[in-house]
Amino acid sequence: MERNLLVAGFGGQGVMMLGTLLAQATCESTDKHVTYFPSYGAEMRGGTANCYVVISDDEIGAPVMDEMEDMIIMNDPSLNKFIDKLKAGGTLFINSSIVKSEIRRDDIHVVEAPVTEMSLEMGNPKVLNIIMLGVYIGYTEVIPQEVILEAIRKKLGKKKPELLPLNEEAFNRGLEIGKAARK
Repeated sequence: MERNLLVAGFGGQGVMMLGTLLAQATCESTDKHVTYFPSYGAEMRGGTANCYVVISDDEIGAPVMDEMEDMIIMNDPSLNKFIDKLKAGGTLFINSSIVKSEIRRDDIHVVEAPVTEMSLEMGNPKVLNIIMLGVYIGYTEVIPQEVILEAIRKKLGKKKPELLPLNEEAFNRGLEIGKAARK
């Protein structure tokens, strides 16, 4: 098994944190091989940001692929830039709160999640990436959800322990969306 994922959006949407959490959790808590490759735009917040995560049962030859099995897209510019890198039969996860461009491909699966809207309803726009991570894990089951929850507790619980319940709730809400989309 090998899954490759591109996560893309604006700086400040937590793109790198999503990729880092997925890669570190997989590396630390499973026997799978993982690569993580970040790419930042020239700007910080508001600029472009994307990262690649590859999870495999075998050694990984290259951290960046020409065609991706999975893609998490957090904004329209990222959709327009990367949509052609998603292979036929791949899965596109979109932040439907912000991504409004028409998806002009009928050879892919599309999972929509209004993660910006949901994070605002939860009272903290910074959890939108954690919601989307839950959507991805719930849909793909690439690694067990408990592995990500433990990583959230370790990584995010240390930084701001008062936000840990919110981050766990955000992840669980995303999981529900991902599991429902799989059916």
